[in-house]
Amino acid sequence: MPMAERRYTDEETAAIFKAAAELQQAALNSPDSGATSVNAGEGMTLAQLQAIGGEVGIPSELVARAAHGLERRGRASVRRFLGLPIGVGRTVALDRTLTDAEWERLVVDLRQTFDARGRLRTDGAFRQWTNGNLQALLEPTPTGQQLRLRSMKGDAYTWIRGGFAILAFDAFLVALRAMNGRVDGGGIVFMLGALGAAMIGMGALRIPAWAKERQRQMEDIVARLTETTTG
Repeated sequence: MPMAERRYTDEETAAIFKAAAELQQAALNSPDSGATSVNAGEGMTLAQLQAIGGEVGIPSELVARAAHGLERRGRASVRRFLGLPIGVGRTVALDRTLTDAEWERLVVDLRQTFDARGRLRTDGAFRQWTNGNLQALLEPTPTGQQLRLRSMKGDAYTWIRGGFAILAFDAFLVALRAMNGRVDGGGIVFMLGALGAAMIGMGALRIPAWAKERQRQMEDIVARLTETTTG
């Protein structure tokens, strides 16, 4: 059964064309021509990207080279909570199996990059390095292996959920007091509301910078890995 053709998201498409345009400027290649019709909501195939590139004067081989470069950087993923990037990850496909020495060097890179010793585990063809919510999983594929890096800002998630729990309890107290016709004791209601809002704010403010830094670290790890394992 043939594998589904790779489709690129809007963000990946923009990155490919940016890289392809830079390659064209450097190489001073002649433009091709072409036309295509795509459904942007479903993403675009490499052939469709090449056709669009031809329409704006970017040679198809440069689009292919840019797409290959994107593949070597891996696919980024984001898990959101209330619109915030509470979890991030990156997956890269390798065209062969890493040797024991290459895996050991990868572990060293992980420890140095994240400043964490982590724990190692091997289960048959599966290998992993974990440090709390931070994980690196090396898994077999039909053509080699894939590396999956992922992490979650667990402490911020706990702060935000705790803050909403306090606000919910505060709202319950307000409703209960209103039902009993009581209007005194507003101080505790205000204090709980302020505490809940503060916890949500403290958790939310820490997430964007963390997510950006983790994504950069993961991209750097993947770049170093593919640089040393790709001929």
